Amino acid sequence: MKTTSQKKPNRLPQESKLVVPQAQTPETPKQDTRLPIDSEARKANRTLPTDKVLALLHTVNPDLFNLAEVVGKWIWVQFNEQPAATLRQQLAQLGFHWNRERQAWQHPCGAFRLRGSGDPHEKYSSYYPGDERPA
Repeated sequence: MKTTSQKKPNRLPQESKLVVPQAQTPETPKQDTRLPIDSEARKANRTLPTDKVLALLHTVNPDLFNLAEVVGKWIWVQFNEQPAATLRQQLAQLGFHWNRERQAWQHPCGAFRLRGSGDPHEKYSSYYPGDERPA
């Protein structure tokens, strides 16, 4: 009987398949680039009634007032593209918050509600106060 010893060559994994863990460097925390907001004033502004929020909005930034839509007791402001950081700061300071689902800045005007289903335009009347006020 003939025996042959067959040795398998000693193969190392190819370099492209070899995964060597890299030394992990701690990630630097993402810097907050938002402009400062007075949280106490913001909290107080969120409880103001619709007419006072509209007057404040007209005083602070008439251009924002012209974009405002009143839906029920709430005020919505929508933009075609992301507004500048200073406009976002003004809206936040006045008590508005961003609603990602509706793509609008919204102010509750003291009428806080849980998330509802459906479009509020179907349930509440709406109007643009900038259309009614003389320029």
